[in-house]
Amino acid sequence: MKVEIIKESKQQCIEQGIQSDIQPVFNKCFSDEELKIELCKYSEVLEVFNYFVDKFLSSTSGNPYLIAISNHEGYILSFRGDSTIIELASKLGIKEGVQYNEDIGTNAIALSLRYGQPIEVIGEDHYHDVMKGMACCTAPIYGEGGNRIVGTLSLMTMIDYAHPNLLALISTLADSVEREIVLRRQNTEHHILNQVLLATNYYGVVVTDAFGRIVELNENILRMLHWDNHDKEKYLHSSVFDVSLIGDFFQDVIDQGEASVGVELALQVRGSIRYYMLDVVPIYDQQILIRIVGTLRNITEMKKTEELLRSTEKLVYAGEVAVSIAHEIRNPLTTVKGMIQLSGKDSKLLHYDLIMSELERMNLIISDFMILGKPKVVQFSDEYSSTILKEVLSIFQIHADMNDISIISETIQDVQVKCDRNQMKQVILNILRNAMEALPSGGEIHISLDIEGSFQRIKFTDNGEGMPPEVLRRMGEPFHTTKSDGNGLGMMIVNNIIASHGGRVDITSEVGKGTSVAIFLPMK
Repeated sequence: MKVEIIKESKQQCIEQGIQSDIQPVFNKCFSDEELKIELCKYSEVLEVFNYFVDKFLSSTSGNPYLIAISNHEGYILSFRGDSTIIELASKLGIKEGVQYNEDIGTNAIALSLRYGQPIEVIGEDHYHDVMKGMACCTAPIYGEGGNRIVGTLSLMTMIDYAHPNLLALISTLADSVEREIVLRRQNTEHHILNQVLLATNYYGVVVTDAFGRIVELNENILRMLHWDNHDKEKYLHSSVFDVSLIGDFFQDVIDQGEASVGVELALQVRGSIRYYMLDVVPIYDQQILIRIVGTLRNITEMKKTEELLRSTEKLVYAGEVAVSIAHEIRNPLTTVKGMIQLSGKDSKLLHYDLIMSELERMNLIISDFMILGKPKVVQFSDEYSSTILKEVLSIFQIHADMNDISIISETIQDVQVKCDRNQMKQVILNILRNAMEALPSGGEIHISLDIEGSFQRIKFTDNGEGMPPEVLRRMGEPFHTTKSDGNGLGMMIVNNIIASHGGRVDITSEVGKGTSVAIFLPMK
């Protein structure tokens, strides 16, 4: 293979009219500014190069070796070596910034870049007579993933000092440079990810080694587990298995090698229950367990919000069912009562007074059922919509973060409206909950407050799944829902509350693009 490559290269030199008895001329070279920019781009690679080359040259002191590094286009970025060989290289026109390409004749750098493999050009392999006393070996340096050449590593010496293993040596050195670069970048990425994870405001984080010894934790986990916030160091290197709330899940990960995700935990703190969501994930390197990462999220507020929504929907559902049943019973009851009254006492109907008394009692019972379906007495007051919105978002934000949903809120114009504060919170919660359920894989909810005519407009827009026209038309109908566990009362509640405030609700949606819900409240 080498013989064919060298033969083809020399034939190309002949065809190009390159004269072998004339010293090769480097026709391309970086300017000082271009070289400075390229050195900056390759700073990490050069740092690794210098480290390994210095170690190599120190072990071969006295031998006329020159080792050079180029970029992916063959431009020499830096070289080091014995002063004798550096002086010779200078006479041959070799300096930082020159480009080795196939236009200057047969050379190891250009051929290595062309064929993507280690190449040696020794003695008579060279095309130019002046180079036939030299031995040159080049190995490509591949970037992370091994699919792209980022540069080359070359060794040049006099032919008398050439060794059969020089090509293997420079290839090994290039491999060492590659691995070190990859390792450094991975360490940098791991450090960044580690810092981002530990600095989060919503997660308590604890990291252990493969044996369950704690190697890192943040302040949030200290607060959640009610450890001493001022003495983090005393928990490092202790066993996570001693932590009753989460220790067993770390043990399961070590024993079974599988992550525990979405585990809901309850902890009693000062007489009240707090709820947490736990994820425990193993980290592997070459199929060897090296770390276990546990994250704990406080979902107490979310649980309270969900319970509030469930309770509200249950009450409304009960009211709707009660009204429906009462209407169905009252109609025939009214008919029966009317017919008996029409016949009168003169018909000598047996037990007429008792029958009428019982019918009246049934009517009162039905009236009690009807009350269940009536809205509660509202307490109107002058409120700013932005204030109510902020209070709701302070609760809902945690739920949104857990579902990878970002909420963007902007206030263009905010005025006072006359409303029931609690009912408006219910409206906003129902709309946000619907928007979140339309974003199962995360997304964005945009909220804007503005004035439109004589109304305060609060608009909620998501970039979720959207709805077809037939579903949109039935939005707000009792018991109409597309959710397997829904009852269709959420938007009905919204419509009823806004209507009782003298406002209106506008909904637009498009499949694949999202949904927009705008509520309009009369300005004070």
